[in-house]
Amino acid sequence: MMKTAELKLTQDWDKTFEKSDKVDHRKVTFINRYGITLAADMYTPKGMDGKLPAIAVCGPFGAVKEQCSGLYAQTMAERGFVTIAFDPSFTGESGGEPRYMASPDINTEDFQAAVDFLATNELVDPERIGIIGICGWGGMALNTAALDTRIKATVASTMYDMTRVNANGYFDSEDSEEQRYNKKVTLNNLRTEEYKKGSYSRGGGCLPLPVPEDVPFFVKDYSEYYKGRAYHPRSLNSNDGWNTIGCLSFMNQPILRYTNEIRSSVLVIHGDKAHSCYFGKDAYENMVKDSKYADNKELMLIPGAVHTDLYDNTDVIPFDKLEEFFGKM
Repeated sequence: MMKTAELKLTQDWDKTFEKSDKVDHRKVTFINRYGITLAADMYTPKGMDGKLPAIAVCGPFGAVKEQCSGLYAQTMAERGFVTIAFDPSFTGESGGEPRYMASPDINTEDFQAAVDFLATNELVDPERIGIIGICGWGGMALNTAALDTRIKATVASTMYDMTRVNANGYFDSEDSEEQRYNKKVTLNNLRTEEYKKGSYSRGGGCLPLPVPEDVPFFVKDYSEYYKGRAYHPRSLNSNDGWNTIGCLSFMNQPILRYTNEIRSSVLVIHGDKAHSCYFGKDAYENMVKDSKYADNKELMLIPGAVHTDLYDNTDVIPFDKLEEFFGKM
């Protein structure tokens, strides 16, 4: 067993949401199978008795645990679950060098490592472990559920398929061999130049406020969240973004290949006005198509909701539904 690295963890409450007086909170660390030490916030119901069901939460892609994954984790702890919200490898307070990289494999492993931690924790019933993935981590959650049989229930909230958007562009507008080739040429040439320099450039986070009026609504939506009401100094999306070449491997590594073999329960939640809704709808359809296990799969579309409503709008996020869903684990 590899040893966990010592991470520099802030002990101050630096979340983008209010601290609850119904739960206890502490920092924890765990290690993935690549030897990377991950940092997490652990939330437990005050006065808890016996081993409880547990949930690991991550996302959005480029966010940190102090943003909406922590909000989800704290709220579900208020409802009787042991929860952790963690930073993926190479980001936030978690370890991994070089910084600001992403990997379909390593990020799936991050979720599995979170399950390792929960399954061996004295507070947790190891037979009742679920996961929540938000935005780009919704796709990672489905990929993990297709791989990890210890997971009893999975929620993908306002999900992206990061392999699809990297390969095909938004709304599949760049879905051609020629366009993919041109992107690969640009990124691989950049690799050469940056290897010579010995450092990586950053791709840029969300637009600063105020956002120009002529940008698409979803760009404005993201910026108002990451640069405005949920700004955090460690969040990639709030600052300079991923490394420019940080997501290159997503272009030819689809993550949802075997989702129609998931036997455990899955709930896909999306706002029907979200620009990203096609990811959730298509992921659900592919998951139940020709599947022997479709009976415990559900797509929940929320009328009028846009993408970031499911980040932090507690009047829209269906926490009652989540409590009911995970309560059946």
